[in-house]
Amino acid sequence: MDAGLPELGDLEREVMQLVWEHGPVTAETVREKLSRKLKESTVRTVLRRLEEKTYVTHTVDGRTYVYTAAEPRARVAAKAVQRIVDWFCNGSVEEVLVGMVDTAMLDQRQLQALADQIAKAKKDKSSGKPTGRSTGGGK
Repeated sequence: MDAGLPELGDLEREVMQLVWEHGPVTAETVREKLSRKLKESTVRTVLRRLEEKTYVTHTVDGRTYVYTAAEPRARVAAKAVQRIVDWFCNGSVEEVLVGMVDTAMLDQRQLQALADQIAKAKKDKSSGKPTGRSTGGGK
């Protein structure tokens, strides 16, 4: 997947949330957990579209397709934020973060967690360690 991920419709977004939360999943599992009643064939179509858009992949267990998110939710969210940063702030992440602080989108705990992550990244960078982070479940 690249930063130019295709947009998702409301139903596709709901299905992706279920895949991230409960994955790996079958179309039947998704159908049972959806907020609206849909035919399994409709759910299979949505999952197929998500696969075409590179949000999910599948394996086959007998005759059943089992779907898994192609990337963790946090990585997909980060790519969406990057698109916003590029569109509205000419690529300035700092401008976005300052705006989030100025509008009180981040509480004190979140600001401290961000400061801790920045300090860790600086320390890792100065010691030559890779700065890869855990993407966490976010449940």
